[in-house]
Amino acid sequence: MISADSPKKNTNSHLGSDPNSESRPDAGLEHSAPVIPEETSGIRILLADSQAIYRVGIRKIFAVEDDMRVVAQAENYPGLLAALERFPSDIVLLDGGIISGQAEAIPDLLRRAPNAKLVVQVSENSENFIVDLYRRGVRGVISRSISPDLLIRCIRKIAEGETWIDNQSVSWVIDAYRAEANTLTNPRLQPRLSPKELSIIACVTQGMRNKEIAYKIGTTEQVVKNYLRKIYDKLGVSDRLELALYCLHHQLLKQPPANSNGGKPSPQELNLSRIRP
Repeated sequence: MISADSPKKNTNSHLGSDPNSESRPDAGLEHSAPVIPEETSGIRILLADSQAIYRVGIRKIFAVEDDMRVVAQAENYPGLLAALERFPSDIVLLDGGIISGQAEAIPDLLRRAPNAKLVVQVSENSENFIVDLYRRGVRGVISRSISPDLLIRCIRKIAEGETWIDNQSVSWVIDAYRAEANTLTNPRLQPRLSPKELSIIACVTQGMRNKEIAYKIGTTEQVVKNYLRKIYDKLGVSDRLELALYCLHHQLLKQPPANSNGGKPSPQELNLSRIRP
């Protein structure tokens, strides 16, 4: 049963209480379906957490924010998949325990909901787990003990297109790239990038969007997307954050690219918090 509630007051049906719920596609799925105008819908959030009391607490935090609303809840991974198919969401806030041991969970979620931004909550700072989450495409990793104010700030920043990453996680991700770079020390093995590709990379590290990059270099947004795909393939990265970290470690922008206008930021000047999709 799905209940239609006001934007800030929801009464959900716990489908998991049905004896046959485990065999249904939406097992573990709860629904919050407020009927409000699209222009005032705000940031649509999907909560996925195995602990009901935690979901209740998080909903109360979002309930007092005019620009945020919880559209659905899930208590397990199958329920999360069902919710993604039925409720378009801007942010998916999920407990890392739900996807623990499932290596392809993040890529699978992003394939099913390419426009959703994933934020994972973790109980412990496991270096390998957190590095793997960022490499697979999550937009933020936060502690389950995060303060309400910082959680709200995090959700807003990620909804705007930024990546939420703390200094410790940045160090871990860079260390992971350094470890992999041991096999790429031979200069002859380094990928060759054209001046235009270097110009686009420089723009990405400044936090510019594809539209802004296209305007700056005098081309179309689609051409920029095509260049980025080629750059990702050449460097073996999967997104803009990985591209920026690769530049930081390999010092791709140490020398300004040919035909570029003005100076480009050195690796030390990269602002990772501004890297957008």
